[in-house]
Amino acid sequence: MYKREETINRMNALGGAGKPFFFVISYDLQHNLLVPAHETVSRPVAFALPSGSLDAFVNRPDRPQHLFFEPCPPSRERYERAFLNVRKHLMRGDSYLLNLCMATPVNTNVTLEHVFHEAQAPYRMFLGADTSESGIHGCACACFSPEPFVTMRGRTIAAFPMKGTAPADTEEARRWLETDEKENRESATIVDLMRNDLSMVASGVHVSRYRYMSTVATRSGPMLQCSSEIRGELPPGWQGRVGDILMALLPAGSVTGAPKQATCRAIAESEDMERGYYTGVFGLFNGRDLESAVAIRFMEQSDMGLVYKSGGGITVMSHPEEEYRELKNKVYVPFAF
Repeated sequence: MYKREETINRMNALGGAGKPFFFVISYDLQHNLLVPAHETVSRPVAFALPSGSLDAFVNRPDRPQHLFFEPCPPSRERYERAFLNVRKHLMRGDSYLLNLCMATPVNTNVTLEHVFHEAQAPYRMFLGADTSESGIHGCACACFSPEPFVTMRGRTIAAFPMKGTAPADTEEARRWLETDEKENRESATIVDLMRNDLSMVASGVHVSRYRYMSTVATRSGPMLQCSSEIRGELPPGWQGRVGDILMALLPAGSVTGAPKQATCRAIAESEDMERGYYTGVFGLFNGRDLESAVAIRFMEQSDMGLVYKSGGGITVMSHPEEEYRELKNKVYVPFAF
């Protein structure tokens, strides 16, 4: 496990030498895992990304014949207390957009290993428990993320912030996602934040696609998600500074809000949980290029059993009942029961 500065130095050294590695970076940037290719680590790990995979399981776990998945969401009163605290920060101008998250205990016979192996998602990650690490960062967790963070290929860096979801079953839902003022403002805020972030590490930064729609599978049916794409040009030899570049962009703007520093302080005051690896990033450097994802759609083993962490963006236009419903709707596993 590496702290922030140790992570930067280690990633730079591996990147400069052209040595592949997988990585997981926590939300607080201080509990990070680097797994060089063909080396073992102190805890079970598994990754699956379009550019490569690592599977620590000797035997794939059998799937139960009859699956059940019963979320026990936080009470509306508890959510509204946090929402009102967020609104206080929004109204006095500390933040324009804040991503408020909570943990939902889940009664299920689905294990974290099942989540990793069964989920239909482009970016998947599993960490087994680490008894040498105290607190939340030693807990087992699994993630099946639909959201890329950044890619670095050749001299091009690209970010893909995701803001906005809706059921994909009707044209009315699509039109709402495309035209709703709050959803549009959220996208504009995060795209502007990510454009500014990329400008710290790249030149010629521009928005190449704005608010494009894609579909993801969930237990309740297909969902539309809205994303944008921002691109820039990296300096020659960026691989030797890959740690500096990645850390400069974190935590990811799509799961914090804007402005980032003040919003992160408001998040710490408003949320009644520690995020741990939830809303951090994970990915693969293959010796030449880097691919990464935001750690959302996330389950974790806790003292309460399995919990699912979810949330959504809050603005001055938000209504607590709608945001509470979104938080609950995001608690799912994307395979059939």
